[in-house]
Amino acid sequence: MPALNHPLHHTETLANGLRVSLRHAPRLKRCAAALRVAAGSHDVPLAWPGLAHFLEHLFFLGTERFPADQGLMACVQRHGGQVNARTSERTTDFFFELPSQAFDGGLERLSDMLAHPRLDQNDQLREREVLHAEFIAWSRDASAQQQFSLFDGLSAMHPLRGFHAGNRFSLPVPQPAFQQALGEFYQRFYQTGQMTLSLAGPQSVAELKALAEEFGAALAIGPQVKQSTPPALMATADNSYQQAGERRLNLLFASEQLPVSSPEALDFLCTWINASKPGGLLVELQRRQLVETLKAAPLYQFAGQALLNIEFTLTANGSKQHPLISELFFDWLHFFNENGDWPQLREEYALLQQRKQQVSGAMDLARLDSEQLEPCLSEHGVVTLKALLKQMQPTPADKSASAWQLPPPNPFLRQVAEPARAGLIRGQTSAHRGLRTFAQDRSRGRRDNSSMLFSKELADDTGEGAIYLRWHLNSVAQASLQPTLESSLKPLQEDARQAGVDFSFSAVGNEWLLKMTGIHEPMPAILEQALLRLTKPEADFWQEQGEPTTTPSLVPIRQLLKALPEHCMGYFQHPAPQPVSANDLQHLWSTARWDGLALGLSANTQAAITGALSRMPGIPDNQVSVPLSIRSQHLWSEVPTASSEHALLLFCPTPTQDIADEAAWRLLAQLCQSPFYQRLRVELQLGYAVFSGVRQINGQTGLLFGVQSPSASLREILEHIEIFLQRISELVLGIDDSSLINQCQALATQFDSSALPVPQAAELLWQGRLAGHSSDYLLQLQQAVLLLDRTALLDAARRLIHAEGGRRCLASGACPDGTWQPTARSLPGL
Repeated sequence: MPALNHPLHHTETLANGLRVSLRHAPRLKRCAAALRVAAGSHDVPLAWPGLAHFLEHLFFLGTERFPADQGLMACVQRHGGQVNARTSERTTDFFFELPSQAFDGGLERLSDMLAHPRLDQNDQLREREVLHAEFIAWSRDASAQQQFSLFDGLSAMHPLRGFHAGNRFSLPVPQPAFQQALGEFYQRFYQTGQMTLSLAGPQSVAELKALAEEFGAALAIGPQVKQSTPPALMATADNSYQQAGERRLNLLFASEQLPVSSPEALDFLCTWINASKPGGLLVELQRRQLVETLKAAPLYQFAGQALLNIEFTLTANGSKQHPLISELFFDWLHFFNENGDWPQLREEYALLQQRKQQVSGAMDLARLDSEQLEPCLSEHGVVTLKALLKQMQPTPADKSASAWQLPPPNPFLRQVAEPARAGLIRGQTSAHRGLRTFAQDRSRGRRDNSSMLFSKELADDTGEGAIYLRWHLNSVAQASLQPTLESSLKPLQEDARQAGVDFSFSAVGNEWLLKMTGIHEPMPAILEQALLRLTKPEADFWQEQGEPTTTPSLVPIRQLLKALPEHCMGYFQHPAPQPVSANDLQHLWSTARWDGLALGLSANTQAAITGALSRMPGIPDNQVSVPLSIRSQHLWSEVPTASSEHALLLFCPTPTQDIADEAAWRLLAQLCQSPFYQRLRVELQLGYAVFSGVRQINGQTGLLFGVQSPSASLREILEHIEIFLQRISELVLGIDDSSLINQCQALATQFDSSALPVPQAAELLWQGRLAGHSSDYLLQLQQAVLLLDRTALLDAARRLIHAEGGRRCLASGACPDGTWQPTARSLPGL
């Protein structure tokens, strides 16, 4: 594995008072900015709860220089980037990621919208309704309310107990007093003394500093303002409490007067509480069949205060044994506290943080820098951790039967010796005749028919790669089988994630998919372990089938998104889960057919992967399945949800699998994204969850429109989307020739494999393979986009309006009229 470029992290304060964090990371393909403002919901006058969140929304309404259709959100969407913002208790964060050539334009827009916000009262009234819709959804969301209730044990005087969401009634826009408070809050906090800008990208530190200086030039200059100190977290001498619900137990610890290094100490502690290693807390609680999951995380940190939440998702047995779970937690905490200064764990933790930085994208790196966490637990951090543990009061159990152990080192974190260089096909067995490389496929104009393809479309010298393995089963597996396999893989997934490899196992209908992305050096060893656990789960995992796993409820629109892939593949119902055995699994594997794709791997890693595939279950298959077509059909699927809000997804596939159709659909999606959001969210105020864009599902490309609304009916939502679709031709006609050329060029740039992060490039190439395209799919797609003209785009708009590729609608309720063909009724919670 080649040596990775370690990012250079530089911090300083500019002459205007703006604090900057500059990270030079040559491996990055994109750039990101994260701006943190030291002001949040707890800094707002008590009379106007929600004002800070409201102001965050107003910044995105556009400015005189950059109206909404030319602002930051539109710019990011046009270049295929990411953008978001978040208001917390004591901070407000703005962050975005863009290709390098568009990054300065993004910074220019962020600076302008912060320096010259649009505060027209009519705009405020419209945006307040959007905020009110968010508030309604939040108040109806059981998970959100359960999270808010965790603060009930705190002092009534602490702002964590207050209402800060904001709604129609707490934001009296027309009142002069409110407008004065809004202006004063903006002027007090939105100036350089309260801001920290974190930039991450392949540019040099000097180049990043020049961008930061240009960004800060438009901002108001001001001093750092001290935020008010909150009252004590607890009203009594107690510093902990617990809350229990159905299948849930929370232990909460309130700490005061912690040193400034408390964030590192808390992160270090949570890392080892959450570790799923033999001899650890989670494994012991699972062995006793008390809990399903465990998550330790701070809910709040500010001014030396911290609120730590230990959340246990319980089994039916554990629901009756809260005292025992609490006793075991304190016993483990006592064991952990007795282990001196934790030299081995500190070394392991430093490796974990280093690996996280090696694989994080630009956005994650910028946000990580804005948190200002140290990459290791320093001596000061050790002192802080001991003070924190003292306040938590760890106590040994009277009769502990648990043989606690510190987590062993992650076997994939340390670099292993690479195998001797070997031919890519060496060691191939008769069961793997399909293994070959793109280099052996000189005919780029035809489909690639290998079972396992080692692609050369991504460079193999970056240290990063991806592997996709797919199995076709002869029938849909029992619903209880996938959770068993997922449980078998969980410990390995955690080790892999820490080692820089994100891997997942998923099932859609009769297809199973194993995916890995990240640093390729540990991939062969991880793959060998994954295949072993998939084919031969340990006996304990079979015994856990009888009890359904508790899963958190999803908001309606997310529930629809989760169900969409199965519906697109023609699976609408699931029979009631039945117990399955190891013999059932072996029978499925014996007849399963598999294919795969590997990208960005060095020759030595390819050789090692080839060796691991000698233990691959199933039969190699070189026949690429054709995506399910619904041409000209209008299909409606009802996916019941527990919410009273209405949610709807409309998926419009391309008429054919031709790359020219995909290119036209992608450009239409780019042209629609901002106007759709503006029309349905801003003007019609249907709800806060409004989006559109391109989705690829099992090789099928389509335009996806989504809306969740607290007030509009499904009929109304669908009518608004249909009206918008009817006007797409007007959008095409309304753009001038120069802008159309720029849009095509911006879109084509998004498919340049040399400028794409490995996970995104790999996913596109995998979808291209599923669609039956040749290995130069990305190049063909770029060329098809650049060949688009107004005539071709108008023809694509016509075919979209007439639904030549069909329409698939997933909704939280039944079809409102008879113009759609209903599919089989879906079961809840797909």
